[in-house]
Amino acid sequence: MPVNGIFDSNIQLLDQALSLRSRKHEAISANIANAETPGYARLRMDFEDAMAAAAGRSDDTQAVTHPKHMQAGAGQAEGLVYRQQDPSVIGDGNNVVMEQEMMDLSENQIRYEAAIQMLNKKFSMLKFVIQERA
Repeated sequence: MPVNGIFDSNIQLLDQALSLRSRKHEAISANIANAETPGYARLRMDFEDAMAAAAGRSDDTQAVTHPKHMQAGAGQAEGLVYRQQDPSVIGDGNNVVMEQEMMDLSENQIRYEAAIQMLNKKFSMLKFVIQERA
């Protein structure tokens, strides 16, 4: 969903969060699909790091006056997916733990739905303002 500067930074950050959650879902799904594949190293994506990187990047020239302040606007989130090598794995070399993957999938789904709800609330507020002006 492209948001080319016509919405506030919260909507842009929610857009980035949805993109990253989608990407994380793909990685978790690949892990579940390969749970029985010998030698498979699980895929991992650190959502928090990717989101922090997206929130910290900005095209604006606004100065940050305190180290704990976020810059206005959202950058493009990349969400680096990498293979988590685990040297302690024995047996067939597969480091996928199905219970962990299912928990990660559930958590990611809940957080995705929460972001959707926040985005819907933002759009309904915009719709209300537009209707009041018309």
